[in-house]
Amino acid sequence: MKVITDEKKIDALLERGVENIFIKEELKKKLLSGKKLKIYLGIDPTGPTLHLGHAIPIKKLKEFQDLGHQVILLMGDFTAMIGDPTDKMAARKQLTRKEVLNNLRKYKKQASVFLNFSGSNKAQFKFNSKWLSKLNFGDVVELASKMTVDQMLKRDMFVRRMEENKPIFIHEFMYPLMQGYDSVAMEVDVEIGGNDQTFNMLTGRHLEAQILGKDKSVLATKLLEDNSGKKMGKTEGNMVTLEDLPNDMFGKIMSWNDSLILKGFELCTDVSLEAIKQYKKEISSGANPRDFKIKLAHEMVKIYHGEQKAKEAEENFIKTFQKKEIPDEIEEIIDKGELGTVLVSRKIVKSMSEFRRLIDEGAVKKIKEDNTEEKITDYKHEVSSGDIYKVGKRRFIKIK
Repeated sequence: MKVITDEKKIDALLERGVENIFIKEELKKKLLSGKKLKIYLGIDPTGPTLHLGHAIPIKKLKEFQDLGHQVILLMGDFTAMIGDPTDKMAARKQLTRKEVLNNLRKYKKQASVFLNFSGSNKAQFKFNSKWLSKLNFGDVVELASKMTVDQMLKRDMFVRRMEENKPIFIHEFMYPLMQGYDSVAMEVDVEIGGNDQTFNMLTGRHLEAQILGKDKSVLATKLLEDNSGKKMGKTEGNMVTLEDLPNDMFGKIMSWNDSLILKGFELCTDVSLEAIKQYKKEISSGANPRDFKIKLAHEMVKIYHGEQKAKEAEENFIKTFQKKEIPDEIEEIIDKGELGTVLVSRKIVKSMSEFRRLIDEGAVKKIKEDNTEEKITDYKHEVSSGDIYKVGKRRFIKIK
């Protein structure tokens, strides 16, 4: 595939959803040169599914692929066993290789929503254990000699830990070196990642310059954060995963803070920036943000499940939550006994402690014949055939 050097397309790639570029003028010059660049995004498989936090830089990687460049989606199957200290006030739990490999089973399929893994300019799917597992102790010492303790201690989370007398482990210092070595091993021209990965990506830029004499560009994408600065992700418990069913995805997006609407359009959809500016103007003029959130949810479900499923999810949401009607399709369960035991055995809730928490929060309700809701307060509530329950904000089940 011929490399596209259309300046308008390049400017759009370098601006939309981008927080920082090191260094923008140099990267633009590379893109205008017509040279086929090697660009990568690394993901540590610390959970069993990709989520929107991953989808944002993957979407940006797709833009480079569409311009004809060689793109690589790198699985951090080795680095995930170390644990990225980014934004963590305590060391991450170290994963086993078995856990890591199990986590990434669906990643390639999920990423193929955006990336093309076949054809003349197919995206590559790589694993960093291929080179990191072969480094011996001497290699690691040599690599460590390229960075100073002072450089590492400038990381904001390490500064905060020292201020709070919290420990910093040596293996956490090793993480950015390992991630940085990925750039060296693949001899890349550009690395993409979320803005929270800037330190790690710049370490790769530093190492590639030191070892290969090569000037790697770094593109940091914006993060999907609410007004308090919390990221949309598994750590905060509010993530939208690429495995979510259409109704669940739609409902989760509708539960977002209004401050995320415009960010969501910019980072997660293909809606034009001109249209987003118009949405901002209308919201500022008093239009109901809920109407734009419905548009956002529809656009996002459409990307992952198609237009028809997006339309059905929107209709279901309006019927169930705005008109307060029971959805036509309800999950049916053939079971008996205590409600908590039923929900845990069917994996509708993770544990009895979670069930009790939902009861305490008034989030488990029985739907009466007149469609009104009755909160369940008894942990030992017994189910009967024909009972309909609402668990949380979006899930309905019927007992048979």
